[in-house]
Amino acid sequence: MAARRALHFVFKVGDRARTARFYRELLGMKVLRHEEFEEGCKASCNGPYDGKWSKTMVGYGPEDNHFVAELTYNYGIGEYHLGNDFLGITLVSSQAVSNARNMGWPLKELTSGVFEAEAPGGYKFYLEDKEQLKEDPVWKVTLGVSNLQKSVSYWSGLLGMKIYEKDEQKQRALLGYADNQCKLELKAVGGAVDHGTAFGRIAFSCAKEELPSIEALMKKENQKILTPLVSLDTPGKATVQVVILADPDGHEICFVGDEAFRELSKVDPNGDKLLDDAMAADNSDKWFAEHNMKKVSA
Repeated sequence: MAARRALHFVFKVGDRARTARFYRELLGMKVLRHEEFEEGCKASCNGPYDGKWSKTMVGYGPEDNHFVAELTYNYGIGEYHLGNDFLGITLVSSQAVSNARNMGWPLKELTSGVFEAEAPGGYKFYLEDKEQLKEDPVWKVTLGVSNLQKSVSYWSGLLGMKIYEKDEQKQRALLGYADNQCKLELKAVGGAVDHGTAFGRIAFSCAKEELPSIEALMKKENQKILTPLVSLDTPGKATVQVVILADPDGHEICFVGDEAFRELSKVDPNGDKLLDDAMAADNSDKWFAEHNMKKVSA
């Protein structure tokens, strides 16, 4: 389990242009790669949709040693309903705070030196106004849970995460696979977890040989498997194997074979251009406007 790595969180985005601006200009992340697809993903990477979609990976560096965001855009869907499942991403960057102020992007100071910024779609980001770390500035992803002990038992006992902190009074716990990786914070929401239609997915890598045993363990423990072990093809790139699980609150968890994923996730120097070209060629907003229609609200 020492080789397991936190990779990315998947967001569904309705406004691709504003979203790209938030990640590139405010957070200061780079486009690592961009891909366009004509039909839905076998592992529902873009959600339960069969139509044309795109995937854009953005981050402060390659997924070999950075936690990044996967932005999935379904053509024709303008917005998604947020639940209380995703509670935010925390990162350390005085530059991001400065960028937000220069852009006139709304910031809310929560405590001294910690600001909340909202990405398009309502996703929360917590910016610590400190010098950006030389390693990955992305510190933790916070997910809502209905029963803290049950969730900690799942993520630690079944998925092998180390418990870094646990605060019963504040009903939160911090877990992770390694000291130098992005952590997972679990926080009780005081009731049921609602995933809305914007529900995301968190991804980790492991040795390919571990995938069948992960699947077998979940079967043995009567835990939910959303996608049994499957191979995903990307034309011209590596074929990766994944198994997708759901924790006690239905949070989607993707485990992917590390060796092929390192090949698949190499940074594409043309990523920015591919994204910009795709956005320039996307006439969906214009089409809907001309037909006096609105994009679907999922």
